[in-house]
This record gives sequence, C-alpha cells and structure tokens, in this order.
Amino acid sequence: MAIASDVAPQSTPEASPDVVGEQRVILHNVRWECFEMLLTELGESRGTRLAYNDGMLEIMSPLLPHEHTKRLLEKFVDVLCEELKLNIRSAGSLTSKRKQLEKGIEPDSAFYIQNEPLVRHNENIDFEVDPPPDLMIEVDFSSSSLPKEPIYLALQIPEVWRFHQGRLTIKGLVDGEYVEKTESLAFPGLPLAQKLPELIEQSLVVGESQVMRSFREWVRSHLSDKLQHDD
Repeated sequence: MAIASDVAPQSTPEASPDVVGEQRVILHNVRWECFEMLLTELGESRGTRLAYNDGMLEIMSPLLPHEHTKRLLEKFVDVLCEELKLNIRSAGSLTSKRKQLEKGIEPDSAFYIQNEPLVRHNENIDFEVDPPPDLMIEVDFSSSSLPKEPIYLALQIPEVWRFHQGRLTIKGLVDGEYVEKTESLAFPGLPLAQKLPELIEQSLVVGESQVMRSFREWVRSHLSDKLQHDD
C-alpha cells in the first residue's frame, strides 16, 4: 500500500512524543483519496483510528491506559442509559466522514441515544441521509494530537466528551458552536464532568467492578433526589 505518492514531498510524519496512553502520527498534505484508500486497505478489524481534516491525517494506535479509560466511559454511558431507561445504539469507532467537507473521524466511541429510533434497524449508516451519532467520546493522552473539534463541528455532532490529562470536558452543540457544560445534553441533571474523572482515577486503586457499582449507586441516588425535589 503506497502512501508516499499521495502525500506532498515536504510532508513528514509528525510523531507524538507522548507514549503514555497512545501513539499518534500526523501527516500533512494528504489527499482525501489517500484517506479513503487507507480506510479501505486497513479495514475494520484493526486497532488504529484515523482522523482527517483539510489535508491533515492522524493515525492513532491506542495503548492500555487509553483503552482502559475508553472502556470505562463506555460502561458509564451504558449504566446511565439503563438507569434512565433510555434506548441506545452503540456505534463504536464508527467512521464518520463527509467528502465535500474533507473531514472525517473515527472516534473512540459513538452512541445514538436521542436519535436511536431513526437508526435502530440500519445495517449501514449513510451520513448523507442519516443523523450523526448523538454522542462521541474522545480519549486523548497526547499533547500533539490533531484538533478534533472542527471535525465534530462540521459533522454536526450534538455532544462530544473529551478526556484529556485527567479532565473530562463535555461540549454541546448550541447555535452552531460548541459550549462547554458541566452536564450532558443526553443525561441532564447529573454532574458527570466532575464525577467521571474521579471514578476513572479510583478504578486504578479499587478496580473497575467496584467503581461501576459505586457509579450505579451514585446515579440512583441523584435520580431519587431529583424525584423527591420534583414532588
């Protein structure tokens, strides 16, 4: 698979020096056709994830800390949907791209929640006609990764969670731009931006199972308090 012919001569791989949670390489002056070729050649059975924005291509290979955090965040979303009795369709690292915008991304995780009924029976998602996932999650341990917000904004992703340097940033799409929030659009009334990083850190001490039990109890407690307050 030749990449060099599709990359301008002055383009050199820009490798991230942070080999803690993941490994990243950024290529400049990459054609859209090369991005699509890589997606096809690499296939779906791979660990790497790609992001593309106006000629810049990032190739990310997750390491254990990255995958541990990603899986916990996915489990948190599952618990939230169970306790709130919300239907969900997990889309994983669904390749989300729009050729005319020259932007594409494979998030760490994606979920249909509000729009779940619209894609429940779809075997293939067509971003020309189907809605984008309601929530995308990005885990980023590196300091030199490709900025993803312009991609999410162009694709009109309603909500994005980004875990970076021990902090969870929740951004919601409001009037055509992202606004940082303490609560999720999908799961309002819960201070997730504060709680989830605490639990991720605790998981390295007490283990994932204990953390998930604690989180479920925390969600139920908040929901119970909300019901009492509403009454």
